[in-house]
This record gives sequence, C-alpha cells and structure tokens, in this order.
Amino acid sequence: MNAVHTEQMKEDIALVENALKNLLSYGADVQRQARVIDAMRYSLEAGGKRIRPVMVLEFCRLCGGDVQKALAPAAALEMIHTFSLIHDDLPAMDDDDYRRGRKSCHKAFDEATAILAGDALSIHAFSVIAEDASLCAEQKVQLMQVLAEMSGYKGMIGGQIIDMENEQRDDVDLDNLRAMCAGKTGALIRSACRMGCIAGGGSEEMQALADRYGACVGLAFQIVDDILDVTSTTEVLGKPVGSDEASNKTTFVTLMGIEKAQELAGALTEEAIQILKQFSGHEFLTDLTHDLLVRVK
Repeated sequence: MNAVHTEQMKEDIALVENALKNLLSYGADVQRQARVIDAMRYSLEAGGKRIRPVMVLEFCRLCGGDVQKALAPAAALEMIHTFSLIHDDLPAMDDDDYRRGRKSCHKAFDEATAILAGDALSIHAFSVIAEDASLCAEQKVQLMQVLAEMSGYKGMIGGQIIDMENEQRDDVDLDNLRAMCAGKTGALIRSACRMGCIAGGGSEEMQALADRYGACVGLAFQIVDDILDVTSTTEVLGKPVGSDEASNKTTFVTLMGIEKAQELAGALTEEAIQILKQFSGHEFLTDLTHDLLVRVK
C-alpha cells in the first residue's frame, strides 16, 4: 500500500477505534455489570486489521456519502465480528487459547463471561445502529436487515455450523468448501460493503456491485487464511498455526495444494479489483484488496 493510502488506512482505523470506545462506555447505570463490559472491551479493543469497518467507511465514500454516517454501522459490524471471534475460541468450538497475540477472552476471564460478552456484543450492535442520530429510519432498517441476515443462519453462523460438521466428514468437496466460506468469512465482508453503500446513499446497482466485490474478497481472504495456517508461525499470526490439520479440517490447501490455492486467491482478487473499477475513487480499496492477497497475517 502506498504512503498516501497507508495514512488513509490509519485515519480510518482511528475513526473506528474512537467510535468503538464511545459506543461501549462505562456509565453510572452499569457499574454492577462492569465485568462483562470489561470482557467485551478486552476483545473489542484487542486490535486486529479492522478490515470490515474500514470497508464500511470506504464504500460510503465511494457512494458520495458522509463518512460520519458510516461510523455506527462500521462499529456495529466490528462488534458482530468480535462476538464471533470470542465464541470461535471457546472450548466447544476451536478451543484456541490465544487471539491477536494475547489470551482469548475465555482465558483472560472465564468461559461463562466470554459467552455472555459475545452475546452482549451481538445484541449491542443493533442498538448502536438504532440509536444513531445521523441515519434516517429507512437506512437503519436496511442496515439492521443486512447485518442480521449476514450474521445469522444464512450467513456467518450458518457457515460456522457447516465448518463444524465438515470436521466429521471425509467427503468435503470444493462446492461445500465454497459454501462454508461464503458464510463463515464472506458474509460479514459482503455485509461491510453493502452497509457502506447504504450509509452513503448508494443506489441498488452500487449495492449489487459492492456485494459481488465482497463475495470475491471474502473467499480470497479465507483461502489466504488457509495458506497462512500452514506456512506462517504463531508469533507472526498472533494465534495458533496448524489448527486446521489438528481439527481434521478440509481446507483449500488440503484439497488443491498451496500453489493452486494461491492461484485461485489471485484470480478472485483480480475479479474484485475489476469490479472496483466501476466506482469512481476506487484507488484506496484497490490497493487494500491487493494487500489482503499478499498479507502475512
């Protein structure tokens, strides 16, 4: 990413971080609930790439909108993403002790608190959108509808259950794997792109293009994740590597091999970039999309 875009990325992330802090604060009326808020903030403020909320902001800009209107949707989406990570790390799911280079929520607190923290984030996300003063009622309804569908059984959670079932199967093929990834990873990325367009007042055509872009990026993102689980280290990733093999997961690497998986991720990235070219001012997102392909964590 060039210097100008790197600076823009930093500015976008700073906007998101500030919004997250303001939208999950300690008030006099919630002192007795401080432990669960501590756990929510522990995971929410653990860093990460913030790719999804940045995409919300950028698609809002591409549609000619005021980025301030995209902050609540961006924060809400990051809360949903963080809730999914908290629950993914639980013993009943992936049983990972570390996330983003530090202890997982259930290790830093306890399992019950982590479950409740994830639940609370998933609910608070919708309050954040509903209570935002800059969005009109129609936008709020559209945003919440997209977020609910993409995070529920048709999207992220649906992908997670397919992923869990696949661990018990030895006949997983590419179609099954694509469907799983479209839900588990792709749904929230598609949601980010569509929510940005809604916040920015984008047309239905813009939303459809953004959705197609998100689908390509989401699948490429998961393929790169599969590759890094084999080729990277725990120190670089900030989470355990080799967990896919340990869980008997079928991945794009196990089905296609690293080289073919890299080729598919590259083709999907190029398709996504071609879609972006239909938007004026796409240069930043084009640069970011390429960086996601060659990332090391």
